[in-house]
Order: sequence, then structure tokens, then C-alpha cells
Amino acid sequence: MPAIRLFGLPTDVNSSFERGAAAGPAAIRAALRSERGNLASELGPEIGVDIAFADDGDLPLSEDTARDDAAIRRHVTMLQEDGEVPLALGGDHAVTFPLVEAAATCFGPVNILHFDAHPDLYDDFGGNPRSHASPFARICEAGHAGRLVQVGIRTLNRHCREQAERFGVEIVPMAGFTPGAVPVLEGPLYISIDLDGIDPAQAPGVAHPEPGGLTVREVLAVLHKQTAPIVGADIVEHHPGRDVGGVTAILGAKLVRELAALIDRNGPYPN
Repeated sequence: MPAIRLFGLPTDVNSSFERGAAAGPAAIRAALRSERGNLASELGPEIGVDIAFADDGDLPLSEDTARDDAAIRRHVTMLQEDGEVPLALGGDHAVTFPLVEAAATCFGPVNILHFDAHPDLYDDFGGNPRSHASPFARICEAGHAGRLVQVGIRTLNRHCREQAERFGVEIVPMAGFTPGAVPVLEGPLYISIDLDGIDPAQAPGVAHPEPGGLTVREVLAVLHKQTAPIVGADIVEHHPGRDVGGVTAILGAKLVRELAALIDRNGPYPN
């Protein structure tokens, strides 16, 4: 089974409204290590016991996006060349672009399962083409996505709708949502979880809360039905300054456990 390597990406330089997501990795990591809970997943295995799991700490990022992108690509490429699976903690959602770029360089275009309130498909946002509102536009135009399925979207404006049509994005609407409406994707599979995809009643610690979102149980149901080998994953956009009682950090830690167990269960993708 593949070894899983956790690492943090403490940057929010590309946040469009309010910075604070740079503190997300530390908060999620603290919740993961807290004696409040344990390291077992709902799939059964425990990380670090039944699952090969290591924490690389945070990458030393800067306010220079190009330099940070290069550092992220180097780290992910190193892990993937060693047969390990990167599991990243953001940071804002802009970090997903270099993460997916590195995966696609190693495996070819990846299929992406993306949980979010927002499609993040802006050609640019506020004049910034590397905004956290734009990573999937960059990913799609570079040809890194074989298939992009977005779950939890509930703020689709005209521009992003046009972008989705342009790139052939598959959006599973929240209206009438059931986990069964989400397809089971083939590998190589990449999973990106923006915590604001979950309803703010269950995940208040985000900069862009949007009512009417996914429940934690719905997210887990969608994750657990995926059977393809996973080549990378991220959990992004936790803003500890907006959290209530640490519940969003605790959720982030739970998702680390569930993603690790899923990566382990689904096995390695053949190079």
C-alpha cells in the first residue's frame, strides 16, 4: 500500500477577500494530534498504525507565488517519484494548481473530485489569474484534468457557468443533492476539499461561508464510494480566526484520517 505524506502549505497570499487561511495547516495538525480524539478512520484503519503515514511539517513558503509554486511542485514530484502519495493542508485554494500540475507531470492528466461552494473557475479574479478563485481555470487550460467533477457548488455566476461549459466541467448541483448523483471516477484520481463546500453550520471556520452546503455525512459518502487509486489530495481554506470552538479544525483532522484510509484502501496507481 502507498505511504502517505502529510504537509502544510501555510499561504493565503492569493486570497481574494480576507487572509487567514495560512494558519489552517497548524490548526488542523493540532486537532489531528489532540488527545481529544484518536487516529482511527471510519473505514477502520488507523493512520500511523495500519497505514504508513508521515508528517513533513509545513513547507517554507513565501509571498512570492511563482517561487512557492516551484517549491510545491518539487516536493510533490519528490514524493511521487518515491511512490508516496501527497496529502496537503492549505492555505488558500490557489495551492491546488501546483499540486495538480505536479501530479499530472508524473501521471498524465488526472481525474479530479472537487468539493467546494464555489467553482474557482474565474479567468482571473480582481486582476489576479492565480487567485484562489481561479485554480481550476489554470488546471483545465493547461490540460492537467482528464475529468473535473465539482460537488457542493452553489454560487455559480454567469462567467463561471461559461467557464464550466468551455472546459467541460461536470457540476453536481446542490439542489436535490444525493451522494448517488456523484460519479465514481477512474484513476489517476486527485481529490480537493475546500472546507467551505460543507455547510457553515458544520464548518464555520472559512473566509467565504455559503449557506445550503454539504453535510459531513454526504462528503464521507461520496469519498467512500470512490474506488480508484488516488495520486494526491488536499484540504484547503480553513480560516482558524473564523472558527467556533475549533470544530472546523476537528473536521479537517477527520478528513485527513478518512482521506488517508481511502488512499490506503484504493492502493497505488501504476506508474
